[in-house]
Amino acid sequence: MTIRNETVDVVVVGAGLSGLVAARNLTQAGRTVRVVEARDRVGGRVLNHVFDDGQTVESGGQFVGPTQNHILRLAATVGVQTFPSYADGQTVYVHGGRSKRFDGEIPPDLTALPDLAMQMARIAQGTKRIALGAPWTGPRAAALDAVSFDSWLRRTAVGDGGVDLVNTLLGSVYGATAGEASALFSLAYIAGAGDENNPGTLDRLMAVGGGAQESRFVGGSHLIATRLADQLGEELVLSSPVRRIEQTEGKVTVVSDGGSFTAGHVVVTAPPHLAVGIEWDPLLPPQQEALFRRMAFGTLMKCEAVYDRPFWRDEGLSGMAVFRGTDSAVCSMFDNTPPSGAPGVLMGFVGSAGWRQWGPRSMRERGGAVLQSFARALGPRALAPIDYFEHDWTSEAWTRGGPTSVLAPGVLSSLGRWRDTPFGRVHWAGAEHVDYWTGFMDGAVRSGENAATAVMTIEEAAA
Repeated sequence: MTIRNETVDVVVVGAGLSGLVAARNLTQAGRTVRVVEARDRVGGRVLNHVFDDGQTVESGGQFVGPTQNHILRLAATVGVQTFPSYADGQTVYVHGGRSKRFDGEIPPDLTALPDLAMQMARIAQGTKRIALGAPWTGPRAAALDAVSFDSWLRRTAVGDGGVDLVNTLLGSVYGATAGEASALFSLAYIAGAGDENNPGTLDRLMAVGGGAQESRFVGGSHLIATRLADQLGEELVLSSPVRRIEQTEGKVTVVSDGGSFTAGHVVVTAPPHLAVGIEWDPLLPPQQEALFRRMAFGTLMKCEAVYDRPFWRDEGLSGMAVFRGTDSAVCSMFDNTPPSGAPGVLMGFVGSAGWRQWGPRSMRERGGAVLQSFARALGPRALAPIDYFEHDWTSEAWTRGGPTSVLAPGVLSSLGRWRDTPFGRVHWAGAEHVDYWTGFMDGAVRSGENAATAVMTIEEAAA
């Protein structure tokens, strides 16, 4: 590897969507930029799995939907199209050893529906009171942050059904349970499932049609990242973990395995819990470091089975299923077939409690449990795939979890205001440094845009 020693206007740490977008916007505005990435690839938490025939499916972030206009606009700009997630036919609800087909988004569990309806109404009311952007300032913020989301939900629960189904959702969107997240954080997260003109809702977060799982990208989401990287060219430095960031009067120096880069500003897009692992001189403000250390990711892996064709479609099934309870390795599953219609691919999220049980097992054991989950939903043909693959995001050294940070009780109200506060000439970006669509690709793009704008605004004010 060539060791560089360069001076530029801005250094961007991390080549996920946030870092690539920040770099693109800055270079388009005439700034010189270097993007320093620890991995040997770009994309961060977006990653494609490529079949022998060149078709792709996603091993990382993949779904997009209404109000996620930043990622959709970016994709269109780099020539990546969307196609509808497959949702024709019935979904399957699995609980207590029984499987039942249903239409629509809400599982037909008469023991859970009244409670779920009550919880959804209560969540809708709670999100209206969230001061998005500064949730710790809202009414009863301290009280909401003092309890877990689980405790808050159970205060009015008439049984376990509603909370169980909320946990099924959180298994994939948090990689954690309602008991691990504060009520304030969870309500703010849901309130952010929208945009400036459309308040966030639980319905939009969980739905396919009209919701966050509505569409996918032709060629896989990673194609967006690679096309952005192609635009950057020599400005991108891979396989160069950042070890140290030094700030002195008027400049910042980023020391990496690929060289030393000095700039007027730095945009750090590494996940917060990894950013604190960098050696800082001077040290990070103690409040900011305390927050970032508490912004650990959930636990999540994506497991996918490949079949000659999507046989479930012939049987009037969408390939989607919801698993209530903790007796399944998978919390939810989707038809992940490429847009051509073959091969057939089923994808299951193994997150939270499922990951804790099955993550440490061998791939053979875990794969068997995943296929058993698929078979409970779609029948015995699901037990005989022609291929099986998985991606455990907790084992990625430069991610260590997924899909996003989950804040426990007490963190947001006491430390949340430090999330995006610049540290001298260091600015923060990434899917966790945003109010709308936190942890999603749209949030990552928004954050990269915001960071680039912040740098340029400061430079223009100083000029």
